[in-house]
Amino acid sequence: MGFSWKELCTKKTLVGLVLGQFLSLLITSTGFSSSELSKKGINAPTSQSALNYVLLAIVYGSLMLYRRQPLKAKWYYYVILGVVDVEANFLVVKAYQYTSITSVMLLDCWSIPSVMLLTWLFLSTKYRFKKIAGVLVCVAGLVMVVFSDVHAGDRSAGSNPRKGDALIIAGATLYAVSNVSEEYLVKNANRVELMSMLGLFGAIISAIQVSIFERNALKSIHWTAGVTLPFVGFSLAMFLFYSFVPILLKRNGSTMLNLSLLTSDMWAVLIRIFAYHEKVDWMYFVAFAAVAVGLVIYSGGDREDDQKRADVADENVERSKRFDEEACSVKTEVTRKNEVTSGSNSAWKNQGNTEIAS
Repeated sequence: MGFSWKELCTKKTLVGLVLGQFLSLLITSTGFSSSELSKKGINAPTSQSALNYVLLAIVYGSLMLYRRQPLKAKWYYYVILGVVDVEANFLVVKAYQYTSITSVMLLDCWSIPSVMLLTWLFLSTKYRFKKIAGVLVCVAGLVMVVFSDVHAGDRSAGSNPRKGDALIIAGATLYAVSNVSEEYLVKNANRVELMSMLGLFGAIISAIQVSIFERNALKSIHWTAGVTLPFVGFSLAMFLFYSFVPILLKRNGSTMLNLSLLTSDMWAVLIRIFAYHEKVDWMYFVAFAAVAVGLVIYSGGDREDDQKRADVADENVERSKRFDEEACSVKTEVTRKNEVTSGSNSAWKNQGNTEIAS
């Protein structure tokens, strides 16, 4: 049960950690883009995500048509996934209007136990003590961020905290459902199909929702460079995020994805320090270290899990080899008996022919 640095020196683990932080930085950039748009009085969360779905549909849909590959999963699975994903994005962005950013950061952690429960129920994922300990350390690090906000007095109650908290819990639950569904589909279908179909149905659902709820908000926007750049930047960051998420899901699973995204708040703090020259509480740095250690602990068990799967595979190969050898031995014995019988029959026939000739 002890921790070993050798467990981290696997390609799967290192790629998972690096890719997870790249995705975390992308989420951080979308947060800053949304913040800039919010400062300019723009409130169109579904419209921001819609362009991302359109890009996914165009890029991956074209690739899918070029390959002429049939669907490996039922089309209505992607319809359901599209609804869940669009509404998850809408609920989380909407929650910022009613509750504090501190509450959002804390309650967003709900997606992690939700993912672990769903993967255990539907994907038969087994979590050993080491992985559970890594999750607890990560969550503890984020809780320290919350206390840091309280300690620094950087907290706004929000206009309707209960409504905002309910929205973020609902959004985090839908994120968990979306991530687990994507993990299942990317392992049973393929990444191109997943992205193209999610983009197609996500764009259709977003268009319907925008036409109903955000039509007037879009009409009131004065499209200047200061508005267009954050809007397009948000969409491009989301496009890259959605493009690389299936890779991490297939290699390391949805729990690793959600744990990696916890560090997005930490990267936001570093950007505040170096880009905006703002002062932050010292507890942020302790929290960042705690989340990093939690990720390392969680990822450390991958090599052992791979070794177990390799042992099972080797056992199956050995069993198959033994079975083939036994089958070959039986076949050889049967062939030998047939040759003996055939030889006896031939000798008997030759003897009979000799007697007749005499």
